[in-house]
Amino acid sequence: MSYSVEWHPKTRKFLKKLPNDISARIVLKVKEVQEDPFRFLEHYEGKDYYKLRIGDYRLLIDVDFKNKVLLIQVIDHRGRIYDRV
Repeated sequence: MSYSVEWHPKTRKFLKKLPNDISARIVLKVKEVQEDPFRFLEHYEGKDYYKLRIGDYRLLIDVDFKNKVLLIQVIDHRGRIYDRV
């Protein structure tokens, strides 16, 4: 039940700006989520996104169930991410 991952261009740009240890942690967690996504993802109330918590950072992910794709739409610090959506 492995899903593929697609990154929005803005999320790639944001990830490159983060310190290396944090960005590596996020990438490793996303690889882990690919294998069993709904063990880690929580539905984000009011939107059609799922959220993934990684330390002080949050990812908002759009799930394409038909094609088994996780579309990472937004990455930001937990205090700012919900203002962006």
